[in-house]
Amino acid sequence: MIFTDTHTHLYLEAFNDDRPEVVERAVAQDIRYMLLPNIDSNSVDRMISLSDAFPGHCFPMLGLHPTSVKADYEEEMEKIFRWFGKRNFIAVGEIGIDLYWDKTYFEQQQKAFRAQIEFALREQLPIVIHSRDSFDPIMDILKDYKNTGLKGVFHCFTGTREEADSVLEMGFLLGIGGVVTFKNSGLDKVVEQTDLSNLLLETDAPFLAPVPFRGKRNESAYINLIANKISEIKKVSKAEVADVTTQNALQLFNFTHHE
Repeated sequence: MIFTDTHTHLYLEAFNDDRPEVVERAVAQDIRYMLLPNIDSNSVDRMISLSDAFPGHCFPMLGLHPTSVKADYEEEMEKIFRWFGKRNFIAVGEIGIDLYWDKTYFEQQQKAFRAQIEFALREQLPIVIHSRDSFDPIMDILKDYKNTGLKGVFHCFTGTREEADSVLEMGFLLGIGGVVTFKNSGLDKVVEQTDLSNLLLETDAPFLAPVPFRGKRNESAYINLIANKISEIKKVSKAEVADVTTQNALQLFNFTHHE
């Protein structure tokens, strides 16, 4: 079996004491690929160091996370996107809108999201969308890019059946993480009615650890717990979950061509 953790922040401080062990533990448990979304200009160096330390396992993306969008977002984006051309990145992410933590820069978040979508289209890269408490404004923006060939994933999807349908209609995939193991999340119903060919597995480590580690530090090895739950919901083997979701990831991110 080969699994792919399509969204893991292993370069963050939470892993400073045991980062190599965390990666090795994941690889030993069949999580061969770990895709790293960026946060802002301060995280790029650490993310690239990790990708260099584990080539063939860790693959970096580039983008400005919506919670890092402030009044100076254009300057910050410029700093980040200077990295393009210096090396390969598999996606523009994580980008989007977050209205959970702070609504102050809502307008700037929308502008930054659009600018990064345009960038992804120019570079012919997929996007990784963060949509916390902001599903509708994100869909409003994405509608303007229908039929442009824009592809991507709604990271940490926790929405309704209807929201899932509108994401799939746009040709995007759903990133399913630890929340699917939470008792009353309702996400199991959505997963049950969604074809495996539309799903990606992700941890969002160090955040959102699945049961029984809920509330503790998450890590990429826990993809196994998410896969167990999905295989149970969909009544298919864990090997099939691994195979189909890794194929989905390879198709969307094309990362093995970036090694």
